Amino acid sequence: MRPRLIILSRAPSLYSTRRILEEAEAVGWDVQIIDPLKLDVEVGDNGVEISHKGYAVGCEAVIPRIGHSITRKGVQRVRAFQRMGVIVLNEGDGIECSRDKLRASQMMNEGGIPLPITASVATWQGTRRAIARVGGAPCVIKTHEGTHGSGVFLAHTEQQAKQLVYQMLERGLTPLVQEYIRESHGQDIRAFVVGGKVVASMRRKAKGSEFRSNFHLGGEVERIEIPEKYAEIACRAADIMGLQIAGVDMLESDRGPLVLEVNSSPGLEGIEAASGVNVASRIIANVVRLHDSVEQTDNNQENHGSEKSNEGATGEV
Repeated sequence: MRPRLIILSRAPSLYSTRRILEEAEAVGWDVQIIDPLKLDVEVGDNGVEISHKGYAVGCEAVIPRIGHSITRKGVQRVRAFQRMGVIVLNEGDGIECSRDKLRASQMMNEGGIPLPITASVATWQGTRRAIARVGGAPCVIKTHEGTHGSGVFLAHTEQQAKQLVYQMLERGLTPLVQEYIRESHGQDIRAFVVGGKVVASMRRKAKGSEFRSNFHLGGEVERIEIPEKYAEIACRAADIMGLQIAGVDMLESDRGPLVLEVNSSPGLEGIEAASGVNVASRIIANVVRLHDSVEQTDNNQENHGSEKSNEGATGEV
C-alpha cells in the first residue's frame, strides 16, 4: 500500500499547497488535502480517532498549513494527529509558539538567539519606558500575533508610537515596541529551514515607501547565499521553536544577524522563484526520510520479537 499524506489546508489552490501535493505524488505518495476545520475528533477507549465527512481518516504523515486566523482550532486537530502517532510537520506546540511573537522572542532569547530589542506593553503608562528601552523613535510597533506583515507599523516619532500603542490597547491587543534597525530598512533575509538544514534563502526588499518586505505585500525577492553564521542561527531558531519546517526572517545589523520572526507555515512561491531551489521536494524528502526511519524501527522491533519467539520455541524442556 502506498504511504498516505494529508495536507491540512483551507485553500487547496494556493501555490504552496499545490507544490507540496505535486512533489509528494511524484514520489509515489497518496495525497489528500483536507480543511482542518472540517475534521471530527473522537476520544475514547481506543484512543484518538479522526474522521472527515463521516469517514475515518488514516495516514502516515501530516503537513499542516494552518492559517493565522484558525491557529487555535487548527492546532487542536494537529495535536489529535500527533496522538495517533503519525508523522506531523510541524507539531502543534511549534505552530502555537511561532504565532505568539512575545513568547517566541522569550524562547529564542533564552536560547541565545540574537534579536532586536523588544518590549511588551500592557498599559498606556508603560509606553514611554518601552519606547526609550528600544532606543527611541523611529521604532517598530506590532501586535503580538500577526502574519504576512499585518499589524506591523513603523513609527517615525515618539508621539506616533504612543498613538499606535494606545490604539492597540483600546482594541484589546497586546502591542510590542521593537528596536528599529536602520541599516536594514525595508529589507530582510529569509532562510528556509527543513529538517534542521537551510535548504534555500533569499533577500526580500520592500517597494516604494513601504518598509515591510513581505512577498505578499509586493516585496521583491532575490537569491542570496547566506553566510554560515546566518544559517547556523536560522537552524538554531527553528530548533528552539520546535519546527521541522520554518521560514526564519533575519535583519542584517551592524552587530550581526538578528532574528525577526520564525514562521511555521512559510510560503513557497517567493523562495522557489528567488532561489531556484525546489523547496517543496526538500520538504517531501524530509517526510520520506522520517517515514523510512519509522518503518525501519518497526521492522527491527518485529524481527527482534520473532527471534525471541524462536529462541523460546527451540528451548529444552
